[in-house]
Amino acid sequence: MNTGHDGSLTTIHANSPRDALLRLETLVAMSGMNIPNDAIRRYVSSALDVIVQVARLVDGSRKLVSLQEITGMEGNVITMQEIFVFQQTGVDSKGQVKGRFEVSPVLPRFLERFKSMGIPVPQRMFSPDRVMSL
Repeated sequence: MNTGHDGSLTTIHANSPRDALLRLETLVAMSGMNIPNDAIRRYVSSALDVIVQVARLVDGSRKLVSLQEITGMEGNVITMQEIFVFQQTGVDSKGQVKGRFEVSPVLPRFLERFKSMGIPVPQRMFSPDRVMSL
């Protein structure tokens, strides 16, 4: 990560986006390189753009349940902004999970970068009243 080339992808097993950051910090600390925790956090916050959390639900299906953007540091804490979150509303008569994706009313910071790269993302997609049901 962060070698001067945009774009990398990895997986890490964690219970939440915040937990994923803690696990990543722990993995670096376990490497034996004796890097201070605040330096690890600063490196991670500058190297990552988004965290995508996928979970297996009670019906066995897997869904994106959280999409969070890394926004920087406040003191010694990596800051994040939730972009989308899946809210389970129930289970239907066939045992399938029902729910909806809710969007944050704050526009993601990466939209401008996408725009500069010619990737169109409609801003209406981030309207606070926009809810996608499943």
